[in-house]
This record gives sequence, C-alpha cells and structure tokens, in this order.
Amino acid sequence: MHANDNTVGDTAVKLPFIRRYNNGHIERLWRSSFVPASEDPATSRGVATRDVVIDHDTGVSARLFLPSAATATGTRLPIVVYVHGGSFCTGSAFCRVYHRYAASLAASAGAVVVSVEYHLAPEYPVPAAYVDAWAALRWVASLSDPWLAEHADPRRMFLAGDSAGGNVAYHTAVRASRDAMDVEGLVMVQPFFWGDERLPSEAAWDGVGLYTPELVDTVWPFVTAGQASNGDPRLNPPEEEIASLKCRRVLVAVAEKDIVRDRARLLAARMRDCAWTTGDNREVTLVEAEGEDHGFHLYSPLRATSKMLMQSIVQFINQSAASPAPSPTSVLPHRQPPSVLHAIEVEENNLHISMQKET
Repeated sequence: MHANDNTVGDTAVKLPFIRRYNNGHIERLWRSSFVPASEDPATSRGVATRDVVIDHDTGVSARLFLPSAATATGTRLPIVVYVHGGSFCTGSAFCRVYHRYAASLAASAGAVVVSVEYHLAPEYPVPAAYVDAWAALRWVASLSDPWLAEHADPRRMFLAGDSAGGNVAYHTAVRASRDAMDVEGLVMVQPFFWGDERLPSEAAWDGVGLYTPELVDTVWPFVTAGQASNGDPRLNPPEEEIASLKCRRVLVAVAEKDIVRDRARLLAARMRDCAWTTGDNREVTLVEAEGEDHGFHLYSPLRATSKMLMQSIVQFINQSAASPAPSPTSVLPHRQPPSVLHAIEVEENNLHISMQKET
C-alpha cells in the first residue's frame, strides 16, 4: 500500500485502499481473505463462531464469537459489540484479519463478541455504518439470539471498534445514551476523528507514519459522497454531545506514530472534562503504544505492544466494582522493558509526558 498515492485522474478516484472509476466500478485494494464461521471451537482457538442476519430488510449481519472455556463456567459473560475499521469503505467482520482479532478478544476477555458486518461506502455512504451499528446494538440488547440469551450478561454491554469503527462505536454510544440504552463501556482503538483545522502535530507532520494529513483530508468527503466536509461534527464531536455520554467507562488507545493520535487524545481529555463538570463518576483511560502506527495490533498480533494492548482492553472489560481501576493514563512500551510505564497528563492543548515505575 502506498499511503502517499492520493491523486484524482481522468479515470478513477485513487486512495491507498480503494479506487472508484468513472464508470462506477469499485476496486478495493485492501483485501483479507474470507473465513467461514464454525460452531466447532477447535477451528478458532477455542471460540465457536456463527453468522446471523440482524435485519432481513437491510441485510445487516454479524458474526458471533462464543468462547468455550468461559461458557463452561456457567456464568454470564460480558457482551462486546465490535465495529471493524477500514475507513468506512473496506474491511469485513468475516475477513481473516478481523475474524482473528475478534476470536482473540472473545477468548482473552471471556466475552461474547458480536462483530458487525455493516454496509460500506461509497456504495452505501455514511451514515449507513451508523445505522447498521445501531441496529446491531438494539438486536444484541434484545437477547433474541440463543447464544446471547443463554450466555450473555446484558448488564455488561460494551461498544468497541478500531479506526473508523472506533468513530462508529462512539456515535453508537451517544445514541444509546440519548435513547436510555444501558452501555457499560466504550473502547476506541486508534479511532478516526479529524477536523477542518490542523492540530499542531498534524501541521508539523515530519513524514513519519503511514498516512499524511492531506490523505486523511480526502477520506470523509469520499465516504459521505461529497455531502460533508471535515468540519462535520461527526468527525469533531461538540462538547454538548460528549457530555451526553452515559456509559460509565471509556478506554481510548492510540499509537505514537498515528496521524490521528492527537484527535483521540483530545477527545479523551474532553470526556474527562465533561465528566468532572457534570459530576458523573466516569472513568476515562488512555493508553498509548510507543513506536507504533495505525492498525499495528491487527497485522502484528504477536508483537509485545499488541499483546499489551489486548491485556489493557481485557482488564477494562473485566473490571468489576471490587477491582482496582486501571491507570487512567499509560503507555504500552515498545523499546522500554515492561517494568516501565509512561504516565501521560492529557490537557486540551498540551500533552505532558513523565516517567514512572510500576509498583
């Protein structure tokens, strides 16, 4: 993939992951092979999988992941509604990359994972992904599926997603708050947020990283069929919307080299500010992977930083009222030994980093 190839020619709109030709043909350049579902846990590291159609009218569907070791205990399991990334226009719950990740999350967290297969742009422009994710959350909350009815704990409902999926998960949590649907927590991994004006780190981009600011500028107009600019509040959430969130816990994960990292840091800071001003007992946790870029955890799942990110998410999901809360700000070390963590104090306009030892 060539991240800097962002040209518009006479025959196609070209992005690193997709091309749209003037005759209407769509060519997706990011591909991951299809993996069939299987109710035999041995095929997916002890996790049974099954595909379901959530809405027969729209065709939105999902893949369910049920960890056999956790179900054997007879206890009710947390539910994670997962929204995959891919810039709103690529990726699938049924592809190898996201099947593998969701299966690992289900096994590690001992959770029922519902990975949403939403409609992709440009054939189905935004807000199609939001509509599909909302339909999936409502379907999950109904417990109409036998796996959910038998094994899931609706009191421990989580929304999660990476990249564009992190954006969708956030907006689904906002809608759930508005409609009085109980969601325990929100997990956003390298979420895609942006804006009209450059943050300092974006304006001073040094050429290190997978994506350029100019490339990111083109994504939102493309996936909204030209109906929205980067000033869209869906990319840069307003304070009143952030304050409306009712989920009790939020985890935001960023990568040091990711061009959208400071947008996520800023969102986490605003969430904390809103929690303090409204008096809510809301926990916002920020973790950062040193030396890593966008999507590293998907393509190198055995890397130390990927494993530590998974551990952070698992701890977040399984935290109970009696369990100690994870550090609200920590870095997943890339070159440092595991005994060293960075504590990050996140403010609106400044990012202060200090060193501290684990105890």
